[in-house]
Amino acid sequence: MVCIDVAIALPVYNTFTYSVPENYLLLVAIGKRVLVPFRRRRVTGYTIGAGRCDDSKEIKHILDVLDDRPLFPESMLPFFRWIADYYKHPLGEVIKNALPGGLNLYDIASIALTERGQRALADGALPPLENEILCLLEAGPCSLHRLRQKLKMDVSNALIHSLAARGRIVQIRELRGGRTKPKQEPYVALADPRLPVDNLSPVRKKIIAALQTEGELAVKQLRAAVRVDSAVLKSMVNMGQIHLQSKRVYRDPFGEPIRADRAPILNREQQMAVSKVGDRIGHGFAAFLLKGVTGSGKTEVYLQLAAAALSKGYSALVLVPEIVLITQMERRFRARFGDRVAILHSGLSTGERFDQWTRIVQNDASIAIGARSAIFAPLENIAIIIVDEEHDPSYKQDSSLRYNARDLALVRAKLNDCVALLGSATPSIQSYFNVTVQKFQEVNLERRVAQRPLPEVHVVDLRQSRDTRGVRRFISVELQQAMQSTLERGEQVLLFLNRRGYASFPVCAACGQAIRCKRCDISLTLHQSAHAYKCHYCGFTRASVSHCDLCGSTKIKLLGFGTEKVEAAVKKLFPDARVARMDRDTTARKGAIVGLLKGLRNRAIDILVGTQMVAKGHDFPNITLVGIICADLSLSFPDFRAGERTFQLLAQVSGRAGRGAVPGRVILQTYNPDHFSIVAAKDQDFMAFYAQEISLRQALHYPPFSRMIQLKILGKDKEKTKIHALSLGDLCRRLKTREASVFKTVEVMGPIEAALSRIADYYRWQILLKGLQIKALHDFVGQLLVENSASFSNRHVKVVIDVDPFFLM
Repeated sequence: MVCIDVAIALPVYNTFTYSVPENYLLLVAIGKRVLVPFRRRRVTGYTIGAGRCDDSKEIKHILDVLDDRPLFPESMLPFFRWIADYYKHPLGEVIKNALPGGLNLYDIASIALTERGQRALADGALPPLENEILCLLEAGPCSLHRLRQKLKMDVSNALIHSLAARGRIVQIRELRGGRTKPKQEPYVALADPRLPVDNLSPVRKKIIAALQTEGELAVKQLRAAVRVDSAVLKSMVNMGQIHLQSKRVYRDPFGEPIRADRAPILNREQQMAVSKVGDRIGHGFAAFLLKGVTGSGKTEVYLQLAAAALSKGYSALVLVPEIVLITQMERRFRARFGDRVAILHSGLSTGERFDQWTRIVQNDASIAIGARSAIFAPLENIAIIIVDEEHDPSYKQDSSLRYNARDLALVRAKLNDCVALLGSATPSIQSYFNVTVQKFQEVNLERRVAQRPLPEVHVVDLRQSRDTRGVRRFISVELQQAMQSTLERGEQVLLFLNRRGYASFPVCAACGQAIRCKRCDISLTLHQSAHAYKCHYCGFTRASVSHCDLCGSTKIKLLGFGTEKVEAAVKKLFPDARVARMDRDTTARKGAIVGLLKGLRNRAIDILVGTQMVAKGHDFPNITLVGIICADLSLSFPDFRAGERTFQLLAQVSGRAGRGAVPGRVILQTYNPDHFSIVAAKDQDFMAFYAQEISLRQALHYPPFSRMIQLKILGKDKEKTKIHALSLGDLCRRLKTREASVFKTVEVMGPIEAALSRIADYYRWQILLKGLQIKALHDFVGQLLVENSASFSNRHVKVVIDVDPFFLM
C-alpha cells in the first residue's frame, strides 16, 4: 500500500495520511491537489510528501487527483512549513493562501424538502417554526447557515435532526468550487497545405490562403481576417479540408504592448550598488538594504541586477507594496525583458492570475513581479528577491494568514540560498537597525539621477489659520500662490491628503450627535459624488439625505475634509485647470489606475489630488509642486509606529516633486511644525529621524528591541466577548506564573478593548504579548494552543494570532 501525506485546505493544524489506489499511483506527485474524504465531507488537500502506512489503523483512500502537473515545486515546501510554524497557521491554509483563488473543491451540505415534508406542510398541522422552515425549503435546497440567515434566528441542530429523522427533510451533498480553469480556444489549420482551390468558393479560398500564410489561426483571428460563419467552417471540417482543435491559451493581463528599451549608462553610485549586490548572486544568502533618496534610480539598479541573475540562468522575484505601483514597475521590466515577465496581484481576475501562475510553474517566465502575495510565486532557482519600498505597511497582510511579505522575502532568500535586496528612500526602523547590528549590508544612493536637487520644502503653520472658515482651512495662501505660478509655467501639481471622502465627521447641527456606522464604533464619512455616507471599515452606507438617529433633525453639519472636498475646492479656485483625484473611490474600477497614470504621463492632468496612493514610487518629471494638505493625520494614531509612518509618508510624497529637469518645491502644511518627524521629513534627513526614534523605542522596549504577538479576540456578543477576553488573559497570566523560569521574559499586556472597539458587528479586545525573543513568545502561544485549544475559539468568540503585528488599533 502506498500512502501520502496531505495538508487539508481547512483550518486544521495537523496533516493527514491517505492511501493511493493503484489507478492513481502514476498521477500523484508533491504539489498536486487531491480530493479526499475528511470527516463527513469531501475536501481539497495538497500532496506534501510520502506518508507512513499503519496497518493497525484504517486509512482512507484519496478520491481523485485534481491536477495534471504540480501547482508548486517541491522546493517550496520548507518555505510553507516555516510560515505555518512561525505565524501559527494551519499548513493547508498557508498553501491555499499561496495558490491562485478559485481552484479548490468543497463538499457543501444542503437541506432539501422531501415528499413527506411536502405532505406535512399541506396538512397544516405543524408547529410554527417547523412550518416556517419547510416553507423556506419549498423554494429549493438550502444550507443550514443560509436557512438561519433567512429565519433571522439560531435554529438548533436538534430540530434539524428531528425533522430528518421523521423524513420531512433530507441532507444532500454536492461538490462546489473549482471555478478557475485553463482557458481553451478553438484553432483551425489546413489538413493538407497543397489543397487544390480551383473549385472552391471565394470565401473558402480566402480561408485557405490565410491558413497557408499563418499556418494555424484561432477561429476568432480567422473571422477577423475573413468574414466567415460557423456553418462554412463546419462544412470544411466535414470535407477534410481543415482541422479544428481546442488549445490552451493564456489570458493577457498586460494590455497595451511596450516598446523595448536599452539599459542606460549608470552613474557611479548605481554602478557601485550593482557591483556590490551583483557579486553575491549565485554565491549564497546575503541581505542588503538599498537606501536611496527619492529619484536616485533604484529601479534601474533592480533591472540591472535582474539581468545579471537571468544571464546566469537564474530567476528573479520583485515585490512592490501596492497594485498601483505594479503598472509602472511592470512596464519597465517588460520593456527590458519582454515576455519573460509574469505579474501576480489581486487586481487580476482569477483566470488571469491562474494563467500567470502556470507560466511561472512551466518556466515560461523567469521574472515575477507583484504585490505581497507574489512572495509565493512558484519560481525555482531564484537568485535575487527584491522588495521595493520595503518600509511600506502594505506588505503586512491583516486578515486570514497575517504574514509580512518583506520578512518572508528574507526567509525565502535564506531557504533558497540567494540574495535579498530591500530598497527604500525611507527605510523601516527595523531594517536600518539590522544594518547597525550587521545583519544587513548597506548600499547607498545619496544623489538623484543627473545631479537633480532634492525639492525645497516650505513649512506652513496651520495654527495661524485655525479659526479660518472655508477653503483657507486646508489650502493656505502660500499653497494657492505656488499652485498658480506652477500652472502658469505649464507644470503639474500634486496635492496629498491621506483621507478620502468629502466630510470625515458629519454631526447633527441640532443635538451634536455624530452620524455613526450601525456596525462599527466610528463616524461615517460623506462621499458627495456617491450621495452617501460610508464606513471606511465595514463598507456600511446610508443615503446622504439621512436624518439624525438621536433627534431626527435633517440639519447635518459637515465637519472635517477629505480628498473629495479638496478636489471640489481646487476646481473652484482653478476653473481652467484639469483636475483629477486618485484614491480608493476613483481607482476601484479595473483599468482606472492605468488611465490616471497615463493622463499624468501625457500631461492631460494639471492637478492631481490623492491619498497615500500618490506617495509611493511614481515618477512623473513634470510634477514640480507637491502640496501636503495636512501632515499630522497619522501622528494621532495610538500606535508606537505613528511617528515612523508620518516621516515615511511625508518624505515619500515630497520626493514626487522635481524628478525632471525643473527643480521641485513642496508646501508642507502642519499643526505640529516642531515635531521631530515633521522636521526630519522637511529636511529629508532619515538619519536624524532614526537617531531620535530608535532612542525612544529602546527606552520603551518596543521593536526592534523586543518582539510582539497580538491576540485579537472577536465576537458578536459584547458581554461574551469581554468574558472570553478576560478568561484568556487569566490563562496567559497563570501560564506565565506556572512556567516562570521559561517565560520570565514574556510580558502579558491586557486584555483591553481595542481602540476601535467594534468593527462590522464584531466586538474587539486584544492581548499583547511582548518579549525579548520570538522563540519564547512562540512557545508561550504554542503551549496555550495545546493546553487550552477550546479557550482560543468557540462558536461565539474567535481568537486570532497576529505575529509581529503592524496595526494595534
